[in-house]
Amino acid sequence: MNKVITIGRQYGSGGREIGQKVAEYYGIPFYDNELITRAAKESGFAEENFAKAEDRATNSLLYSLAMGINVYGNQDFGFNGLSLDDRIFLAQSDVIRKVADEGPCVIVGRCADYVLKERDNIVNLFVKASMKFRIDRVISEYGEAPDKAADIILKNDKRRANYYNYHVGEKWTNLNNYDMVIRSDFVGIDQTVECICKYLGEK
Repeated sequence: MNKVITIGRQYGSGGREIGQKVAEYYGIPFYDNELITRAAKESGFAEENFAKAEDRATNSLLYSLAMGINVYGNQDFGFNGLSLDDRIFLAQSDVIRKVADEGPCVIVGRCADYVLKERDNIVNLFVKASMKFRIDRVISEYGEAPDKAADIILKNDKRRANYYNYHVGEKWTNLNNYDMVIRSDFVGIDQTVECICKYLGEK
């Protein structure tokens, strides 16, 4: 299997666990927070800046990337002229391209589907689920209080949507951006993994 798999996911849908299990099945690397650590190390930015970037994303700059402009090579709009969040995004994007160059892997979130959109061996997945399933999972898996679970889910979905919309210039929920969209609440986490692996093919 010679593919790089990106996974977008609604909060509480189990997308991260699904990504880990898909990576285990194929014996390939799994990247989520590991990308932040590597990007921080290679760029020199503090790791907490990457962790906070989603919270600060707005609907202003970086449409240059969405329009296909390479800001690294644009002398009139240099790297140092970008905001901190935009420089963090570019540093993280550089790491995403590097891990994709290293071979097959699973990458969760981080706008990886957009960053790698020009490559031929990319499969972009999106995992969603009903609110009830996600509430139950947030309570049981993350230990959140039942009366706060729904608000936590909505807040995290909004943060991810803002981050994606800001950096990509498209809606995170536009399912046409993905090769496969699957509801984890229909069959459960393990069966979702099985469905994805059948879709991706042999090891």
